[in-house]
Amino acid sequence: MMSTRTSTLDPTVEGAAETRQSSEKAIDRYLITLDPEDNPQCMSTLRRWVAVLVISSASLCVTCASSVAAFTEAGSAQTFHTSHEVTILGVSLYVSGLGAGPLLVGPLSEVYGRNIIYRISYILFFIFTFPVAFAPNIGIFLFFRLITGFCGAAFLSVAGGSVSDMFPNSTVANPMAVYTMSPFIGPVAGPLIAGFIDQNVTWRWTYWVLLCWIFAENALLFLFVPETYAPVILKKKAARLRMATGDANYYAPLDKVQGNLAQSILISCYRPFQLLLFDRMTLLLDTWNALILGILYLAFQAFPVIFQDVHHFSDQMAGLAFLGIGIGMFAAISTQPFWNKLFAQEAIKHDGNPPPEVRLIMGQVGGILVPISLFWLAFTTYPQVHWIAPIIASIPFGSGIYFVFTSTFTYLVTAYRPIAASAMASNSALRSAFAATFPLFAGAMYDRLGTVGATALLAGLTTIMAPLPFIFYRIGGRLRMQSKFAAC
Repeated sequence: MMSTRTSTLDPTVEGAAETRQSSEKAIDRYLITLDPEDNPQCMSTLRRWVAVLVISSASLCVTCASSVAAFTEAGSAQTFHTSHEVTILGVSLYVSGLGAGPLLVGPLSEVYGRNIIYRISYILFFIFTFPVAFAPNIGIFLFFRLITGFCGAAFLSVAGGSVSDMFPNSTVANPMAVYTMSPFIGPVAGPLIAGFIDQNVTWRWTYWVLLCWIFAENALLFLFVPETYAPVILKKKAARLRMATGDANYYAPLDKVQGNLAQSILISCYRPFQLLLFDRMTLLLDTWNALILGILYLAFQAFPVIFQDVHHFSDQMAGLAFLGIGIGMFAAISTQPFWNKLFAQEAIKHDGNPPPEVRLIMGQVGGILVPISLFWLAFTTYPQVHWIAPIIASIPFGSGIYFVFTSTFTYLVTAYRPIAASAMASNSALRSAFAATFPLFAGAMYDRLGTVGATALLAGLTTIMAPLPFIFYRIGGRLRMQSKFAAC
Protein backbone atom coordinates (compact mmCIF):
# COMPACT_ATOMS: atom_id res chain seq x y z
CA MET A 1 0.00 0.00 0.00
CA MET A 2 1.43 3.28 -1.08
CA SER A 3 1.35 6.03 1.51
CA THR A 4 1.37 9.75 0.79
CA ARG A 5 3.66 11.87 2.99
CA THR A 6 2.93 15.55 3.47
CA SER A 7 6.02 17.75 3.73
CA THR A 8 5.85 20.43 6.40
CA LEU A 9 8.34 22.96 7.70
CA ASP A 10 9.91 22.41 11.06
CA PRO A 11 8.14 24.83 13.42
CA THR A 12 11.51 25.96 14.73
CA VAL A 13 12.80 26.79 11.25
CA GLU A 14 9.52 28.48 10.31
CA GLY A 15 9.63 30.59 13.44
CA ALA A 16 13.20 31.62 12.73
CA ALA A 17 12.26 32.68 9.19
CA GLU A 18 9.36 34.78 10.48
CA THR A 19 11.63 36.37 13.07
CA ARG A 20 14.21 37.22 10.40
CA GLN A 21 11.56 38.76 8.12
CA SER A 22 10.11 40.84 10.92
CA SER A 23 13.62 41.93 11.88
CA GLU A 24 14.34 43.04 8.32
CA LYS A 25 11.10 45.02 8.27
CA ALA A 26 12.10 46.65 11.54
CA ILE A 27 15.44 47.63 10.09
CA ASP A 28 13.80 49.03 6.94
CA ARG A 29 11.45 51.05 9.12
CA TYR A 30 14.44 53.00 10.40
CA LEU A 31 15.91 53.63 6.94
CA ILE A 32 15.32 57.30 6.05
CA THR A 33 13.90 57.99 2.59
CA LEU A 34 13.46 61.18 0.61
CA ASP A 35 10.05 62.79 1.11
CA PRO A 36 8.73 65.43 -1.32
CA GLU A 37 9.49 68.23 1.14
CA ASP A 38 13.12 67.07 1.28
CA ASN A 39 13.57 66.41 -2.44
CA PRO A 40 15.54 69.21 -4.16
CA GLN A 41 13.68 68.43 -7.39
CA CYS A 42 10.41 69.28 -5.60
CA MET A 43 11.50 72.78 -4.61
CA SER A 44 9.69 75.64 -6.31
CA THR A 45 10.83 76.46 -9.81
CA LEU A 46 11.79 79.97 -8.71
CA ARG A 47 13.98 78.74 -5.87
CA ARG A 48 15.75 76.22 -8.09
CA TRP A 49 16.40 78.79 -10.81
CA VAL A 50 17.69 81.37 -8.33
CA ALA A 51 20.13 78.73 -7.04
CA VAL A 52 21.24 77.94 -10.61
CA LEU A 53 21.78 81.63 -11.42
CA VAL A 54 23.82 82.21 -8.24
CA ILE A 55 25.96 79.13 -8.88
CA SER A 56 26.41 80.19 -12.51
CA SER A 57 27.42 83.75 -11.59
CA ALA A 58 29.94 82.36 -9.07
CA SER A 59 31.33 80.13 -11.81
CA LEU A 60 31.54 83.11 -14.17
CA CYS A 61 33.51 85.04 -11.53
CA VAL A 62 35.97 82.16 -11.08
CA THR A 63 36.66 81.76 -14.78
CA CYS A 64 36.74 85.51 -15.38
CA ALA A 65 39.54 85.63 -12.79
CA SER A 66 41.50 83.20 -14.96
CA SER A 67 41.70 85.46 -18.00
CA VAL A 68 41.98 88.91 -16.41
CA ALA A 69 45.65 88.14 -15.81
CA ALA A 70 46.25 88.12 -19.57
CA PHE A 71 45.77 91.91 -19.68
CA THR A 72 47.74 92.58 -16.47
CA GLU A 73 50.89 90.88 -17.76
CA ALA A 74 52.61 94.04 -19.03
CA GLY A 75 51.93 95.97 -15.83
CA SER A 76 52.93 93.14 -13.49
CA ALA A 77 56.10 92.47 -15.51
CA GLN A 78 57.09 96.12 -15.06
CA THR A 79 56.22 96.15 -11.35
CA PHE A 80 58.04 92.90 -10.56
CA HIS A 81 60.95 93.55 -12.99
CA THR A 82 60.49 90.27 -14.82
CA SER A 83 59.84 89.10 -18.38
CA HIS A 84 56.50 88.79 -20.13
CA GLU A 85 57.06 85.03 -20.50
CA VAL A 86 57.12 84.68 -16.71
CA THR A 87 53.94 86.69 -16.17
CA ILE A 88 52.09 84.43 -18.64
CA LEU A 89 52.29 81.87 -15.84
CA GLY A 90 49.67 83.98 -14.03
CA VAL A 91 47.08 82.48 -16.40
CA SER A 92 48.61 79.00 -16.69
CA LEU A 93 49.08 78.41 -12.96
CA TYR A 94 45.57 79.62 -12.17
CA VAL A 95 44.10 77.27 -14.77
CA SER A 96 46.28 74.45 -13.41
CA GLY A 97 44.65 75.03 -10.04
CA LEU A 98 41.23 74.97 -11.70
CA GLY A 99 42.12 71.59 -13.18
CA ALA A 100 43.52 70.04 -10.00
CA GLY A 101 40.83 71.30 -7.62
CA PRO A 102 37.87 69.33 -9.01
CA LEU A 103 39.72 66.05 -8.48
CA LEU A 104 39.38 66.71 -4.75
CA VAL A 105 36.27 68.86 -4.27
CA GLY A 106 34.10 67.18 -6.93
CA PRO A 107 34.13 63.68 -5.42
CA LEU A 108 34.10 65.04 -1.85
CA SER A 109 30.83 66.81 -2.61
CA GLU A 110 29.38 63.33 -3.12
CA VAL A 111 30.41 62.45 0.44
CA TYR A 112 29.87 65.68 2.39
CA GLY A 113 27.43 67.62 0.22
CA ARG A 114 27.54 70.50 -2.23
CA ASN A 115 27.00 73.45 0.11
CA ILE A 116 29.93 72.94 2.46
CA ILE A 117 32.22 72.63 -0.57
CA TYR A 118 30.85 75.83 -2.13
CA ARG A 119 31.12 77.88 1.02
CA ILE A 120 34.56 76.77 2.16
CA SER A 121 36.09 76.98 -1.31
CA TYR A 122 34.68 80.45 -2.03
CA ILE A 123 35.71 81.85 1.35
CA LEU A 124 39.25 80.60 0.69
CA PHE A 125 39.05 82.00 -2.85
CA PHE A 126 38.28 85.40 -1.34
CA ILE A 127 41.01 85.22 1.31
CA PHE A 128 43.77 84.07 -1.03
CA THR A 129 42.98 86.71 -3.67
CA PHE A 130 44.33 89.34 -1.25
CA PRO A 131 47.96 88.15 -1.61
CA VAL A 132 47.50 88.28 -5.41
CA ALA A 133 46.17 91.86 -5.32
CA PHE A 134 48.87 93.07 -2.92
CA ALA A 135 51.74 90.77 -3.96
CA PRO A 136 55.19 92.25 -3.15
CA ASN A 137 57.01 90.05 -5.69
CA ILE A 138 56.41 87.72 -8.62
CA GLY A 139 56.85 84.56 -6.52
CA ILE A 140 54.01 85.46 -4.15
CA PHE A 141 51.85 86.56 -7.08
CA LEU A 142 52.27 83.29 -9.02
CA PHE A 143 51.97 81.03 -5.96
CA PHE A 144 48.66 82.51 -4.89
CA ARG A 145 47.35 82.52 -8.45
CA LEU A 146 47.76 78.73 -8.31
CA ILE A 147 46.08 78.54 -4.89
CA THR A 148 43.13 80.75 -5.87
CA GLY A 149 42.55 78.65 -8.98
CA PHE A 150 42.46 75.54 -6.81
CA CYS A 151 40.02 77.16 -4.37
CA GLY A 152 37.63 78.31 -7.10
CA ALA A 153 37.58 74.95 -8.85
CA ALA A 154 34.41 73.68 -7.15
CA PHE A 155 32.33 75.63 -9.63
CA LEU A 156 33.73 73.69 -12.58
CA SER A 157 32.66 70.29 -11.24
CA VAL A 158 30.34 70.47 -8.23
CA ALA A 159 28.06 73.01 -9.92
CA GLY A 160 27.14 70.56 -12.68
CA GLY A 161 26.22 68.05 -9.96
CA SER A 162 23.99 70.63 -8.27
CA VAL A 163 22.09 71.26 -11.50
CA SER A 164 21.50 67.53 -11.97
CA ASP A 165 20.38 67.29 -8.31
CA MET A 166 17.65 69.90 -8.77
CA PHE A 167 16.31 68.97 -12.21
CA PRO A 168 15.28 65.59 -13.66
CA ASN A 169 16.59 64.46 -17.04
CA SER A 170 13.45 65.73 -18.78
CA THR A 171 14.01 69.37 -17.73
CA VAL A 172 17.75 69.56 -17.08
CA ALA A 173 18.62 71.01 -20.51
CA ASN A 174 17.75 74.68 -19.85
CA PRO A 175 19.48 75.06 -16.46
CA MET A 176 22.48 73.12 -17.75
CA ALA A 177 22.62 75.46 -20.74
CA VAL A 178 22.70 78.51 -18.43
CA TYR A 179 25.37 76.94 -16.24
CA THR A 180 27.45 75.88 -19.25
CA MET A 181 27.49 79.45 -20.54
CA SER A 182 28.93 80.91 -17.34
CA PRO A 183 32.39 79.27 -17.21
CA PHE A 184 32.94 80.15 -20.87
CA ILE A 185 31.55 83.67 -20.85
CA GLY A 186 33.89 84.29 -17.90
CA PRO A 187 37.15 83.91 -19.86
CA VAL A 188 35.71 86.11 -22.62
CA ALA A 189 34.58 88.80 -20.15
CA GLY A 190 37.96 88.83 -18.37
CA PRO A 191 39.97 90.58 -21.11
CA LEU A 192 37.13 93.01 -21.73
CA ILE A 193 36.99 94.07 -18.06
CA ALA A 194 40.75 94.05 -17.54
CA GLY A 195 41.38 95.98 -20.75
CA PHE A 196 39.35 98.96 -19.57
CA ILE A 197 40.76 98.87 -16.04
CA ASP A 198 44.41 98.47 -17.01
CA GLN A 199 44.34 101.25 -19.58
CA ASN A 200 43.07 103.78 -17.03
CA VAL A 201 44.53 102.70 -13.65
CA THR A 202 47.22 100.32 -12.40
CA TRP A 203 47.02 96.57 -12.95
CA ARG A 204 46.36 95.94 -9.24
CA TRP A 205 42.94 97.56 -9.61
CA THR A 206 41.87 94.56 -11.67
CA TYR A 207 42.28 92.31 -8.64
CA TRP A 208 40.77 94.85 -6.24
CA VAL A 209 37.62 94.91 -8.36
CA LEU A 210 37.71 91.11 -8.44
CA LEU A 211 37.83 91.03 -4.62
CA CYS A 212 34.61 93.05 -4.42
CA TRP A 213 32.91 90.69 -6.85
CA ILE A 214 34.02 87.58 -4.91
CA PHE A 215 32.72 89.07 -1.65
CA ALA A 216 29.28 89.67 -3.22
CA GLU A 217 29.19 86.11 -4.57
CA ASN A 218 29.98 84.75 -1.11
CA ALA A 219 26.95 86.51 0.33
CA LEU A 220 24.69 85.17 -2.44
CA LEU A 221 25.91 81.60 -1.94
CA PHE A 222 25.07 81.69 1.77
CA LEU A 223 21.66 83.28 1.17
CA PHE A 224 20.23 81.49 -1.86
CA VAL A 225 21.90 78.12 -2.47
CA PRO A 226 20.47 75.20 -0.45
CA GLU A 227 21.96 71.74 -0.04
CA THR A 228 20.90 69.68 -3.05
CA TYR A 229 22.73 66.34 -2.75
CA ALA A 230 20.10 63.78 -1.72
CA PRO A 231 22.34 61.35 0.27
CA VAL A 232 23.60 64.21 2.46
CA ILE A 233 20.05 65.56 2.89
CA LEU A 234 19.01 62.09 4.10
CA LYS A 235 21.98 61.90 6.46
CA LYS A 236 21.05 65.22 8.07
CA LYS A 237 17.40 64.17 8.28
CA ALA A 238 18.38 60.94 10.06
CA ALA A 239 20.49 62.90 12.54
CA ARG A 240 17.55 65.21 13.29
CA LEU A 241 15.22 62.25 13.85
CA ARG A 242 17.68 60.56 16.18
CA MET A 243 17.94 63.74 18.20
CA ALA A 244 14.19 64.43 18.23
CA THR A 245 13.08 60.89 19.11
CA GLY A 246 16.05 59.70 21.14
CA ASP A 247 16.01 56.54 19.00
CA ALA A 248 19.50 55.79 17.66
CA ASN A 249 18.19 53.25 15.10
CA TYR A 250 17.30 55.84 12.44
CA TYR A 251 19.91 55.88 9.68
CA ALA A 252 20.59 57.07 6.14
CA PRO A 253 22.53 55.13 3.48
CA LEU A 254 25.63 57.33 3.99
CA ASP A 255 25.65 56.39 7.67
CA LYS A 256 26.42 52.80 6.70
CA VAL A 257 29.43 53.68 4.57
CA GLN A 258 32.45 52.11 6.18
CA GLY A 259 35.86 53.73 6.52
CA ASN A 260 37.42 56.85 7.99
CA LEU A 261 37.83 60.33 6.51
CA ALA A 262 41.17 59.56 4.84
CA GLN A 263 39.75 56.46 3.16
CA SER A 264 36.70 58.39 1.96
CA ILE A 265 38.88 61.10 0.46
CA LEU A 266 41.17 58.57 -1.22
CA ILE A 267 38.28 56.60 -2.73
CA SER A 268 36.45 59.77 -3.81
CA CYS A 269 39.47 61.33 -5.47
CA TYR A 270 40.36 58.13 -7.30
CA ARG A 271 37.03 57.99 -9.13
CA PRO A 272 37.68 60.77 -11.70
CA PHE A 273 40.92 59.01 -12.68
CA GLN A 274 39.01 55.74 -13.00
CA LEU A 275 36.62 57.42 -15.42
CA LEU A 276 39.47 58.78 -17.54
CA LEU A 277 41.41 55.52 -17.52
CA PHE A 278 38.64 52.95 -17.90
CA ASP A 279 35.69 54.68 -19.57
CA ARG A 280 36.28 55.32 -23.27
CA MET A 281 33.37 57.72 -23.71
CA THR A 282 34.59 59.90 -20.87
CA LEU A 283 38.19 59.93 -22.07
CA LEU A 284 37.45 60.83 -25.68
CA LEU A 285 34.75 63.41 -24.93
CA ASP A 286 36.98 65.03 -22.30
CA THR A 287 39.92 65.13 -24.73
CA TRP A 288 37.74 66.84 -27.33
CA ASN A 289 36.59 69.39 -24.75
CA ALA A 290 40.16 69.90 -23.57
CA LEU A 291 41.42 70.75 -27.06
CA ILE A 292 38.68 73.33 -27.60
CA LEU A 293 39.18 74.97 -24.20
CA GLY A 294 42.93 75.03 -24.79
CA ILE A 295 42.33 76.94 -28.02
CA LEU A 296 40.04 79.40 -26.19
CA TYR A 297 42.76 80.14 -23.64
CA LEU A 298 45.38 80.34 -26.35
CA ALA A 299 43.24 83.11 -27.85
CA PHE A 300 44.12 85.30 -24.83
CA GLN A 301 47.67 85.40 -26.15
CA ALA A 302 46.75 85.24 -29.86
CA PHE A 303 44.16 88.04 -29.98
CA PRO A 304 46.62 90.69 -28.72
CA VAL A 305 48.98 89.59 -31.52
CA ILE A 306 46.19 89.81 -34.11
CA PHE A 307 44.57 93.03 -32.95
CA GLN A 308 47.36 94.98 -31.20
CA ASP A 309 50.36 94.03 -33.32
CA VAL A 310 48.58 93.76 -36.68
CA HIS A 311 45.73 96.29 -36.29
CA HIS A 312 47.33 98.51 -33.58
CA PHE A 313 44.44 98.32 -31.08
CA SER A 314 44.75 99.80 -27.58
CA ASP A 315 44.38 97.55 -24.51
CA GLN A 316 40.69 98.27 -24.04
CA MET A 317 39.94 97.93 -27.75
CA ALA A 318 41.80 94.60 -27.84
CA GLY A 319 39.61 93.48 -24.93
CA LEU A 320 36.53 94.41 -26.93
CA ALA A 321 37.75 92.15 -29.74
CA PHE A 322 36.65 89.19 -27.59
CA LEU A 323 33.03 90.35 -27.96
CA GLY A 324 32.73 88.25 -31.12
CA ILE A 325 33.13 85.04 -29.10
CA GLY A 326 30.66 86.32 -26.50
CA ILE A 327 28.09 87.26 -29.13
CA GLY A 328 28.42 83.77 -30.59
CA MET A 329 27.70 82.21 -27.20
CA PHE A 330 24.61 84.34 -26.61
CA ALA A 331 23.39 83.61 -30.14
CA ALA A 332 23.79 79.90 -29.43
CA ILE A 333 21.86 79.98 -26.15
CA SER A 334 18.99 81.72 -27.93
CA THR A 335 18.51 78.49 -29.91
CA GLN A 336 17.76 76.51 -26.73
CA PRO A 337 13.96 76.39 -27.37
CA PHE A 338 14.69 74.60 -30.66
CA TRP A 339 16.86 72.02 -28.88
CA ASN A 340 14.25 71.55 -26.16
CA LYS A 341 11.64 70.78 -28.82
CA LEU A 342 14.01 68.35 -30.54
CA PHE A 343 14.80 66.55 -27.27
CA ALA A 344 11.08 66.36 -26.46
CA GLN A 345 10.44 64.69 -29.82
CA GLU A 346 13.26 62.23 -29.14
CA ALA A 347 11.74 61.50 -25.73
CA ILE A 348 8.43 60.60 -27.39
CA LYS A 349 10.24 58.25 -29.77
CA HIS A 350 11.89 56.49 -26.83
CA ASP A 351 8.80 56.26 -24.59
CA GLY A 352 9.83 59.16 -22.40
CA ASN A 353 13.33 57.85 -21.68
CA PRO A 354 15.69 59.01 -24.46
CA PRO A 355 19.30 57.79 -24.33
CA PRO A 356 21.94 60.34 -23.23
CA GLU A 357 23.43 60.25 -26.75
CA VAL A 358 20.51 62.40 -27.92
CA ARG A 359 22.28 65.31 -26.18
CA LEU A 360 25.24 64.89 -28.55
CA ILE A 361 23.19 66.12 -31.52
CA MET A 362 23.93 69.64 -30.29
CA GLY A 363 27.63 68.71 -30.09
CA GLN A 364 27.56 67.66 -33.74
CA VAL A 365 26.66 71.22 -34.73
CA GLY A 366 29.38 72.61 -32.46
CA GLY A 367 31.95 70.19 -33.83
CA ILE A 368 31.34 71.58 -37.34
CA LEU A 369 31.16 75.28 -36.35
CA VAL A 370 34.46 75.38 -34.44
CA PRO A 371 36.83 74.39 -37.31
CA ILE A 372 34.87 76.47 -39.84
CA SER A 373 35.22 79.52 -37.61
CA LEU A 374 38.94 78.95 -37.01
CA PHE A 375 39.69 78.56 -40.72
CA TRP A 376 37.69 81.74 -41.38
CA LEU A 377 39.56 83.53 -38.61
CA ALA A 378 42.93 82.32 -39.92
CA PHE A 379 42.44 83.77 -43.40
CA THR A 380 41.11 87.12 -42.21
CA THR A 381 44.12 88.04 -40.03
CA TYR A 382 46.10 89.67 -42.84
CA PRO A 383 46.83 93.39 -42.21
CA GLN A 384 45.01 94.42 -45.38
CA VAL A 385 41.78 92.75 -44.19
CA HIS A 386 39.53 95.03 -42.13
CA TRP A 387 39.68 94.32 -38.36
CA ILE A 388 35.96 93.58 -38.19
CA ALA A 389 36.40 90.44 -40.33
CA PRO A 390 38.27 88.33 -37.72
CA ILE A 391 35.85 89.49 -35.01
CA ILE A 392 32.90 88.33 -37.12
CA ALA A 393 34.80 85.09 -37.85
CA SER A 394 35.06 84.42 -34.09
CA ILE A 395 31.26 84.47 -33.64
CA PRO A 396 30.73 80.88 -34.89
CA PHE A 397 33.61 79.84 -32.62
CA GLY A 398 31.69 81.16 -29.62
CA SER A 399 28.55 79.35 -30.75
CA GLY A 400 30.49 76.15 -31.35
CA ILE A 401 32.03 76.30 -27.86
CA TYR A 402 28.56 76.61 -26.34
CA PHE A 403 27.15 73.69 -28.33
CA VAL A 404 30.14 71.43 -27.63
CA PHE A 405 30.28 72.01 -23.90
CA THR A 406 26.52 72.09 -23.29
CA SER A 407 26.10 68.77 -25.07
CA THR A 408 29.03 67.17 -23.25
CA PHE A 409 28.10 68.48 -19.80
CA THR A 410 24.47 67.42 -20.19
CA TYR A 411 25.57 64.02 -21.47
CA LEU A 412 27.90 63.48 -18.50
CA VAL A 413 25.36 64.42 -15.82
CA THR A 414 22.65 62.22 -17.37
CA ALA A 415 24.77 59.21 -18.31
CA TYR A 416 26.74 59.24 -15.02
CA ARG A 417 24.06 60.77 -12.75
CA PRO A 418 25.03 59.04 -9.44
CA ILE A 419 28.61 60.27 -9.83
CA ALA A 420 27.89 63.42 -11.86
CA ALA A 421 30.36 65.56 -9.88
CA SER A 422 33.14 63.01 -10.43
CA ALA A 423 32.35 62.88 -14.16
CA MET A 424 32.50 66.67 -14.32
CA ALA A 425 35.72 66.63 -12.29
CA SER A 426 37.43 64.34 -14.80
CA ASN A 427 36.31 66.64 -17.61
CA SER A 428 37.48 69.75 -15.78
CA ALA A 429 40.87 68.26 -14.93
CA LEU A 430 41.74 67.29 -18.49
CA ARG A 431 40.46 70.46 -20.18
CA SER A 432 42.16 72.67 -17.59
CA ALA A 433 45.46 70.89 -18.24
CA PHE A 434 45.18 71.85 -21.91
CA ALA A 435 44.04 75.38 -21.06
CA ALA A 436 47.07 75.83 -18.78
CA THR A 437 49.53 74.58 -21.38
CA PHE A 438 48.33 76.21 -24.60
CA PRO A 439 49.04 79.86 -23.63
CA LEU A 440 52.66 78.97 -22.84
CA PHE A 441 53.54 78.19 -26.46
CA ALA A 442 51.13 80.65 -28.09
CA GLY A 443 53.72 83.41 -28.52
CA ALA A 444 56.37 81.15 -30.05
CA MET A 445 53.82 79.45 -32.32
CA TYR A 446 52.43 82.73 -33.66
CA ASP A 447 55.94 84.17 -34.09
CA ARG A 448 57.10 81.16 -36.11
CA LEU A 449 53.97 80.28 -38.10
CA GLY A 450 52.33 83.70 -38.32
CA THR A 451 48.72 84.46 -37.50
CA VAL A 452 47.42 82.58 -40.57
CA GLY A 453 49.51 79.42 -40.19
CA ALA A 454 49.09 79.13 -36.41
CA THR A 455 45.31 79.60 -36.46
CA ALA A 456 44.92 77.25 -39.43
CA LEU A 457 46.89 74.59 -37.51
CA LEU A 458 44.38 74.85 -34.65
CA ALA A 459 41.53 74.64 -37.14
CA GLY A 460 43.02 71.44 -38.53
CA LEU A 461 43.20 69.87 -35.06
CA THR A 462 39.54 70.64 -34.37
CA THR A 463 38.63 69.24 -37.79
CA ILE A 464 40.19 65.91 -36.81
CA MET A 465 38.11 65.86 -33.61
CA ALA A 466 34.86 66.99 -35.26
CA PRO A 467 33.56 63.46 -36.10
CA LEU A 468 33.59 62.41 -32.41
CA PRO A 469 30.00 63.43 -31.52
CA PHE A 470 28.72 61.72 -34.69
CA ILE A 471 30.58 58.51 -33.81
CA PHE A 472 29.45 58.57 -30.18
CA TYR A 473 25.86 59.19 -31.20
CA ARG A 474 25.93 55.88 -33.07
CA ILE A 475 27.99 53.71 -30.72
CA GLY A 476 27.47 55.45 -27.38
CA GLY A 477 24.74 53.07 -26.21
CA ARG A 478 27.01 50.06 -26.76
CA LEU A 479 29.89 51.73 -24.93
CA ARG A 480 27.63 52.61 -21.99
CA MET A 481 26.49 49.01 -21.70
CA GLN A 482 30.14 48.03 -21.29
CA SER A 483 30.86 50.77 -18.75
CA LYS A 484 30.74 50.01 -15.03
CA PHE A 485 30.25 53.73 -14.27
CA ALA A 486 27.30 54.72 -16.50
CA ALA A 487 23.90 54.90 -14.85
CA CYS A 488 21.90 53.75 -17.86
